[in-house]
Amino acid sequence: MIDREGYRSNVGIIIFNPDGQLLWARRIGENAWQFPQGGIKPKETPEQALFRELGEEVGLQDTDVELVASTQDWLRYELPRRMRRQPQDANTTFIGQKQRWFLLRLLSSERSVCLDNSKSPEFDYWRWVSPQVTLDEVVDFKRDVYQQALQELIPLMEGQISTSDG
Repeated sequence: MIDREGYRSNVGIIIFNPDGQLLWARRIGENAWQFPQGGIKPKETPEQALFRELGEEVGLQDTDVELVASTQDWLRYELPRRMRRQPQDANTTFIGQKQRWFLLRLLSSERSVCLDNSKSPEFDYWRWVSPQVTLDEVVDFKRDVYQQALQELIPLMEGQISTSDG
């Protein structure tokens, strides 16, 4: 679904573990790391897209996670011109993505993560990282959106992660 301004509706998914680390995934065949994300289909709510994408991209079900929060507003980024595809509706110009970001707490074991749960997997490897690593490693054109999503959502992890007194 591309809006009149040229942005495709999308969900971004930030999953954290009890240690406050974030699930970070590598795109197949690339040295490109990102959070799971995906498009919202027609007549689908952002929450429905979230759980569909969660299953398709990382093999988790709604029972494996707890929905902690989402961004209040849509966050937007523009794709570099070389990455823009012409949509099927030739009357619409596609310039980027508008995303609703969701923060999820992993309830199940990390062994539940499965990257080949769909016919065309997007990721070939995943790991747990700190929020700063995501900002350091994400592609440039997504960095501002990641910064905004993390600034809004990461403080909401407080009280939900384990603390070690050493």
